[in-house]
Amino acid sequence: MLQLNKEQQKAIRHFRGPCCVIGTPGSGKTRVITERVKFLVQECNIKPENILVITFTKAAAIEMKRRYSDMIGDDNAGRVQFGTFHAIFFTILKIAYNYTADNIIHDDVKRNILKEITSELDIEVNDENEFLNDIASEISHVKEERIDLEHYYSMCCPDDAFKKTFKKYQNELAKRRLIDFDDMLVYCYELLKERPDILKMWHKQYPYILIDEFQDINKIQYDVIRLLGRPENNIFIVGDDDQSIYGFRGARPDIMQHFVKEYNAVKHTLGINYRCSGAIVNMADRLVSNNKNRILKRLKAFKPYGENVEVKEFEKITDENVEVCNSILNYRNQGILYSDIAVLFRTNTQARALSSKFMEYNIPFIMKERIPNIYEHWLARDIIAYIRAALGDRERATFLRIINRPKRYVHRNAFSEQYVDLEELKKFYEDKYWMIERLEQFEIDLKMLSKLKPFSAVDFIRRSIGYDDYIREYAGYRGIRVDDMMNILDELAEDAKVHNSFGEWFDYIERYGEELKEQAGKSRAMQNGTKQEDDAVVILTMHGAKGLEYECVFIPDVNEGIIPHNKAVLDADVEEERRMFYVAMTRAKSHLHIYYVKERFNKEADMSRFINEVVDNINKKKLRKKSVF
Repeated sequence: MLQLNKEQQKAIRHFRGPCCVIGTPGSGKTRVITERVKFLVQECNIKPENILVITFTKAAAIEMKRRYSDMIGDDNAGRVQFGTFHAIFFTILKIAYNYTADNIIHDDVKRNILKEITSELDIEVNDENEFLNDIASEISHVKEERIDLEHYYSMCCPDDAFKKTFKKYQNELAKRRLIDFDDMLVYCYELLKERPDILKMWHKQYPYILIDEFQDINKIQYDVIRLLGRPENNIFIVGDDDQSIYGFRGARPDIMQHFVKEYNAVKHTLGINYRCSGAIVNMADRLVSNNKNRILKRLKAFKPYGENVEVKEFEKITDENVEVCNSILNYRNQGILYSDIAVLFRTNTQARALSSKFMEYNIPFIMKERIPNIYEHWLARDIIAYIRAALGDRERATFLRIINRPKRYVHRNAFSEQYVDLEELKKFYEDKYWMIERLEQFEIDLKMLSKLKPFSAVDFIRRSIGYDDYIREYAGYRGIRVDDMMNILDELAEDAKVHNSFGEWFDYIERYGEELKEQAGKSRAMQNGTKQEDDAVVILTMHGAKGLEYECVFIPDVNEGIIPHNKAVLDADVEEERRMFYVAMTRAKSHLHIYYVKERFNKEADMSRFINEVVDNINKKKLRKKSVF
């Protein structure tokens, strides 16, 4: 184990009062926390049971407790309280209100309540799961930020509908004496604010508070910690505002900056990176220094410069994926384990094409997060339903799915039987010639579809039948981004291109779905600790990669609209995207590959602005020639 450096030692030996430790990537943040707990117990004579260490995940709490136990080698480790925000806050509520685990709402119950409430609202929804996820996220956001409901404007449905849903949801929870994870935070804050006696009791229990990954904290969590710390404010925070990447959960880098100012806290910066090579550290530091909303700091590498970072351009995604596969096989031949290699994507949907290529190259892989099956998306199900109807499927459900996409104004009552007869359907509208014309055109379209190959069929449905126009209209009605939906359709068309017949394509869809289920099972087993990790390449998102490290890291699709994401419009959003790319880069210990493409799904693609920021002016001229820095 490396000796502690001067800044680490100063941070560890901080005794009383507020302290902010800025721990850059690979700088030994976890060790500083465990060493400081040891210092408080063994040198400052603080009772272990008076120390509270808060983490953001259960796994992190368990790991930190294990490290501390290994360090001190006695039973005192069990007396220090290591736990997550939710676990600590629920303990406070449990004692105050006699809550048990049965009072915490299960996800399926929450979903059913929201489903029942929203089904009463007049909202056109094509994908119920997606809509329920969106509305649940918004409810969580309102609670975490303690936003006045009357001043909140919903992104997923009309404002009145959202307000009704929120109020009915809270009423239902109260009726059943249930709380969700956000309520744990809100109720804990309200309890401690309104009951000084209870607050005093908990402060006496935990006069020393240490918080890991403080940059991930949200407003309500911070407000509770401020209450718990009074009046001595022995709050010891460790984090890195440059790694604040959970804005969608309410985390903001300025909370960490505000802590330093509000408390006039002692500040220590752990600037030495022990994980990455000098080349990676230099490039990452150059990138993140472009952010304005940050605590100024410089990264230094403990390791030598090492191998240059590879930055490379490809014509198409297929070429990029082939290069990733060949490079991985080359590393494996050099003796590097597959499990020491990771591929990081901005979003989990990007991994679809590469996972297929890994299957083709027989490269074992594990997906840390579930990759959504594109063929299960409602857009894909619509396209496939059109094709199945063209091939002779006459199931009522198939026709109900597509008959009004685009709008043909055919009523459900026209489908009275389990199997559809188009001649009978026309008889239903025999007194309405315009409906007969629409149904006849529908029939002509299906006959045309049946003669096409998969790619041409998708294109025909989108442009000739008018499915793209229907999607634009639907997106406008729901107030959602039409580009996101078009990207899914573009990817579906690209997947169809390599198949010569519908039978071949449908066989592939079935195999691909089975492989994703198998991968999801492996991922769950790993997360539950019931299965040892195989020697397999790890595919994960930039969010999921936080806190991890690998010998070799590939970051594909570093294009505008991907990273930074096309949803990042405000300066603050772009800065978070930059921090995400920074986190991704600093997962690599020795080998880092950054790839981008000139074309995505038959559309021209631009290199990410972040590449311009990490490549100096001299090397920009060499970029397309050498592609290595």
